[in-house]
Amino acid sequence: MGVCGCGKTTIGAMLAKKTRGIFIDGDQFHPEQNVAKMSAGLPLDDDDRKDWLVAIRTTADKHPGPWPLLIGCSSLKRKYRNLFRRGKHGARFCFIHLSGSPSLIQERMEQRSGHFMKAGMLDSQFADLETLAVDEAGLTVDITPSPEEIVEKILAWLADNSSTTTNS
Repeated sequence: MGVCGCGKTTIGAMLAKKTRGIFIDGDQFHPEQNVAKMSAGLPLDDDDRKDWLVAIRTTADKHPGPWPLLIGCSSLKRKYRNLFRRGKHGARFCFIHLSGSPSLIQERMEQRSGHFMKAGMLDSQFADLETLAVDEAGLTVDITPSPEEIVEKILAWLADNSSTTTNS
């Protein structure tokens, strides 16, 4: 989870490879009207995000394996994360918050091309972001280190929290 440009796709794909799991990029579930809105530089609101989040949860609910299933999704608000927790595999959900400064993420977004999410929308993402609360299963990870270092930190945390998950 995290704002646009924090590395969800990169880290998710690397984690899937390391764990022999499956990675799904949540962006593929955006309906055309969401993509058009974001392409025009307009941020999504809760109503825009609802069907998108339900589509992701439905896919997770139907997932037969292999595990882990890793989903790259902003999950900016607790109520969005709660939607996932109410699904069939809700007890298995933990959230890895890829966290970085607005300036670092802005710089990274300006370097990428071909994505519908524009760097100018970053402020709206940070405005909506509700970081993980202590009672939410998950980990917050600084994205300053290399992707390899980030993945190793996440893997270590997962190994330490395989039976119970906590926020750190």
